[in-house]
Amino acid sequence: MNPFLYAFDLSGVFFFAVSGAIAGRKNQMDIFGMFMLALVTGMGGGTLRSLLIGATPPPILLDPAYVSLAAAATVASFFAEPIWEKRQRAVSFFDAIGLGFFVCIGIQVAQNHGLAPWACLGMGLVTATFGGVLRDLLRAEIPLIFRKEIYATAALLGGIAYLIADHFGLQPRYNIPITTVITAGIRLAAIRYGFRLPGQAV
Repeated sequence: MNPFLYAFDLSGVFFFAVSGAIAGRKNQMDIFGMFMLALVTGMGGGTLRSLLIGATPPPILLDPAYVSLAAAATVASFFAEPIWEKRQRAVSFFDAIGLGFFVCIGIQVAQNHGLAPWACLGMGLVTATFGGVLRDLLRAEIPLIFRKEIYATAALLGGIAYLIADHFGLQPRYNIPITTVITAGIRLAAIRYGFRLPGQAV
């Protein structure tokens, strides 16, 4: 992974790990439980993606930076409670940013392995959503992607935007931030204004 992509990958892991740690604190977990939730939220999607495309061992077993980021996110969430006073909003914000980062990273990694665009989009969705699925399952909640929330849809639209921009030659250093803003913006707007997909119960 090139340094630029690596930096964005670490950023995505941190944002997702923070959302996991805050979610654990909301469920009154101890600091070890918060750490485990931060780790699976930050690395669950990327690990599954690596296994699916045959990139083994997955990054979490090769680079201690990922575990260190999960630990840092846990400490920040545990000792800075006033910052996370409105925890649900904090979880939603960091989760939306991580969603945007990871759909881009998943697509980029899949492209580097020579996959077709549709498969790259699929790997982007796996990378972006599976960590959140694990986080919610470990909290005994129905995962967001199985509820009426616009979650996977936001990642899907962001991934499509990324592939379109990439097709027209936009460099990743610009494409990743733009796609992250698009994805996070769709997700946060859906939360703020209660947007739902057609046919879903309100």
